[in-house]
Amino acid sequence: MDTRQTFRYLAIALAGGLIAAVTYSRMDTGARGNAPNSPPDLNWEASLPEDFNPDNLDFTYAAERTVHGVVHVKTIREREGREIRSPLDYFFGPREEEPEPDIGFGSGVILDADGHIVTNHHVISQADEIEVTLHDQRSFSATVSGSDPNTDIAVLKIDAEGLAYLEFGSSDDLRIGEWVLAVGNPFGLTSSVTAGIISAKERTLGVIREGTMPVESFLQTDAAVNVGNSGGALVNLKGEVVGIPTLIISPTRTHIGTAFAVPSTIVRSVADDIIAYGEVRRGILGVSIRELTEELAEEAGMEIIRGIYVEDVVNGGAADEAGIRGGDVIVKVEGREVDSPGELQQEIGRRQPGDRIGIEIIRNGRGREVNARLLSMDEHEELIRQQEEELLGATLRMAPEELLEEFNLPGGVQVIGLGPGPMQAAGMREGFVIVAINNVHVSEPAHVVSLLEDYTGNVYMEGIYPDGTAVGYTFSI
Repeated sequence: MDTRQTFRYLAIALAGGLIAAVTYSRMDTGARGNAPNSPPDLNWEASLPEDFNPDNLDFTYAAERTVHGVVHVKTIREREGREIRSPLDYFFGPREEEPEPDIGFGSGVILDADGHIVTNHHVISQADEIEVTLHDQRSFSATVSGSDPNTDIAVLKIDAEGLAYLEFGSSDDLRIGEWVLAVGNPFGLTSSVTAGIISAKERTLGVIREGTMPVESFLQTDAAVNVGNSGGALVNLKGEVVGIPTLIISPTRTHIGTAFAVPSTIVRSVADDIIAYGEVRRGILGVSIRELTEELAEEAGMEIIRGIYVEDVVNGGAADEAGIRGGDVIVKVEGREVDSPGELQQEIGRRQPGDRIGIEIIRNGRGREVNARLLSMDEHEELIRQQEEELLGATLRMAPEELLEEFNLPGGVQVIGLGPGPMQAAGMREGFVIVAINNVHVSEPAHVVSLLEDYTGNVYMEGIYPDGTAVGYTFSI
């Protein structure tokens, strides 16, 4: 084979390979573009900010800005002495032991330069004395300006001026996965800072037991929160307070990555009311609500699950007057979507009595808008006192206020009539005030009905008679 022929074959081979490569490339591109199983181009709602740089993640600014505005709260609760009995009593008489006081610790956040400090209600609720220590180690005796067990928020006051205080940010603007810092005094340590993310929002846990109308819409975070962090600050990377750490869920009472904080929108509203009026003035809608399930959504004629199901309304209350009925689904408040009881509680809880709010509901598959004028707590409770419920042969009414005050009860439901039924068979008498059912505190007749109407099994009722006799009854339904 001569040289000329060899080059001819080589040129043909190269040309063929080039054609094959180009053809395959075009076929592959077309196949990938037209393949029926290829994933579509998705337009995600979440997008990176223009200035995003993972190397710029820095917690030092937020930490340095906040540690000076977080304080250590020490509480002292005196205990009564008790007699010590021994055989020597015959000769010397009984001796009395001098008890050691109960010492508690928590954290607090300075609200202004004049010495107002926000903390948790449960940190200071049993205290006889409260001592606040600042970041610079100065200590002050504190008084309670006001406390709200419904949100577990309290405000203290110390006699100081020119204090470094923290700014509040909006917990509404927080996003799941956003970095936050927990600043407080765990285990009595001063100014401890831990980092984590927002794990969830609007959590309703059913853990607030002291209040008559609990408002739960917790932020959840995996930032390390331990005993003593309660009442401290949960801050964003700008150093703004977005929540007040309140509790952890842990079998060991130490950090396992699940902590909860009262969102700043609720904290700010409660604190402002206490500072201005000495009490919380919260608007009341007057509804019993629950999570919307697939079955309840079908009953309401809805194709998708969104909103909060209304079980019942208080006769004459704000919701009733606005035209809301049991079986309705609330989907928006003032144009803001609400998809959990916590979200609704947060939207209503930040508003004042007398405020008018627009509410969008769905009834029988059709949407409609109503306008509600929120009532005050006093107005709402007066309506509740006038209403009665019948259940298991008993007639129930909200316990008189003077009776609750006499026995220092957070709430209760009084049995004002009693006929044949399991409660009468258990030995209960008229006048009994039901305080708790199966370890759940009750304060309204409707709450008792919601707990027992569809319940089957053993029931344990705790309560007290007007003469001060505390009793527990057990029966089955």
